[in-house]
Order: sequence, then C-alpha cells, then structure tokens
Amino acid sequence: MKELIEDVDFYYNEQGLMVLKEKYLLERGYCCGNGCRHCPFDYEQVSEPRRSQLLTQRNDHGDEKEK
Repeated sequence: MKELIEDVDFYYNEQGLMVLKEKYLLERGYCCGNGCRHCPFDYEQVSEPRRSQLLTQRNDHGDEKEK
C-alpha cells in the first residue's frame, strides 16, 4: 500500500478527520461506497437515497472537488 502524503493525497478537515483527495481516489480506481467528499466516481457504490443526497450537495456547492 502506498504511503499517503498530506496535502497531496489527503488533508485534515476542521473536525480533525482525514479527507482523501480526488487524486488519491482516482489512483485507487474505484468508489468504495463510503460517500467520500471528493469522490470522482459520482458515488456509484453508495446506496440510495444517500447517493442522490451527495450528488445534490456536490451540485449545490459548485462542485468544489479540491480544497
């Protein structure tokens, strides 16, 4: 497994949680189904109705993919 690099592969949000960035998620190659903030796969493995909620949130916030 690749060693993650802060500010390249992830960052810590205001609550101190690690947030994976789109670059890392693309390298991983698939949607894990957890609803990752920067999911480049349109949340394809997330169950409804959560998937629709996440897609709506993304669209409402101007698709801010990277911090």
